[in-house]
Amino acid sequence: MSFFKRSAPWILLACTSVLLAGPVRAEPDALVRESLLLVEQGKAQQAFDRLAAVEPERAGDPDFDTVLGIAANETGQFTRAVFALERVLTVQPANSRARAELGRALFSLGDNQAARQVLQETKRDGIPPEAARKIDEFLQAIDRNEEAARSSIRGYLEAGIGRDSNINSGPTNANVAVPALGGLVLTLGPTSVKLKDTFYSVGAGISGRYVVDPRLSLIAGVSGGYRFNNDYNDFDTRQFDLNVGASYKVDKNEYTVAAQAGAFAADNHPVRNQWGVVGEWTHRPDAASQWTTYLQLSTLRYPGQTLRDADRYVIGTSYATAFRSGLLAFGGVYAGTENERSAGVPHLGHRLAGLRAGLQQSVNADVDVFANMGYEVRRYGGVDPLFLVTRRDQQTSLNLGLTWVPVVNWRITPQLSLLKTNSNIAISEFSKQVLSVTVRRDF
Repeated sequence: MSFFKRSAPWILLACTSVLLAGPVRAEPDALVRESLLLVEQGKAQQAFDRLAAVEPERAGDPDFDTVLGIAANETGQFTRAVFALERVLTVQPANSRARAELGRALFSLGDNQAARQVLQETKRDGIPPEAARKIDEFLQAIDRNEEAARSSIRGYLEAGIGRDSNINSGPTNANVAVPALGGLVLTLGPTSVKLKDTFYSVGAGISGRYVVDPRLSLIAGVSGGYRFNNDYNDFDTRQFDLNVGASYKVDKNEYTVAAQAGAFAADNHPVRNQWGVVGEWTHRPDAASQWTTYLQLSTLRYPGQTLRDADRYVIGTSYATAFRSGLLAFGGVYAGTENERSAGVPHLGHRLAGLRAGLQQSVNADVDVFANMGYEVRRYGGVDPLFLVTRRDQQTSLNLGLTWVPVVNWRITPQLSLLKTNSNIAISEFSKQVLSVTVRRDF
């Protein structure tokens, strides 16, 4: 979900809350006062139901219509909000509060041009400075939204530094009993067990969208990153990714199909190449939330280790929503399979299932804090020839951090990442903690 999609609702609500400071009319009746109080208490649906029941008799009363418009916006009844608020402005053209809510409703219906005009008129009404600042933020968000609908090219550069407690994802214990050898205990080499090191990273990417018409767009992107360690350069890594595809929008739905390719290398030697296709359906029921469902089909190739080659299929869905407090929450589930291509090695293929969830909270206009977690189980398809058991893995991850935007287009992200894999095969079990700081420049 884009910054605009997750921020627009709380920006508008903040703007509205400032405008609510002044009375609309003197002495509104009990129904209007009580309904406005219900909205402020987070009971907008109850307020809307009470007001909608008497709308035929009360329509045209600006006090009544203003609160009805606010409640309609809060409950997603944006068309009803437009009708009510336009009635207010017909009687009270200088009602800044109603005009701000009308701008909110028009935006939610996708009419950015009308929303911009209404909010600009509101700003010229001599409203308090805080309300004017919030409207400026919202107008800038509309600009970004409209820019996203035009053909564009974007890029970024980033650099980071960090400390990884287990750069090679190795086990802690160097002594491993091997059942296939009669329980003989073997000692792993010094670079096969857990190693810690300081690392540095650089990355860059560019993406583009060519709008064929308001519904159809062509998309493409390429990115790459390199991470090198201070002491153990054998575990330096690089990653390269490419995607090319198209997206098609229909009402509140967007359908995307893209071809993908990627290459991963360690110590300047190719480790894994991947290519395939992904299909994605995004449904946006309103400006503050979205569902995303996807299907990814890919082929994995391991140069020099063709026995590990596999075909991977993953299907998943996720939901994200933004609250007026500035909180963004998301969660999703997925499942799939990684099928070995070679015969006689079922222990190299596996089924997988997992979930992800997270929260992001805006502290102020420049800082967001975030926390996200993931859990995945993997069940392999056959008995491991050395350890004489069918491998089972359980992997848990947790990321905590914040994003600070000191100036426009610059982002600084310190974070702590925790990863732990439990397995019934000793050499596959490990844990790591990564503390890092990344600086990014968007173009």
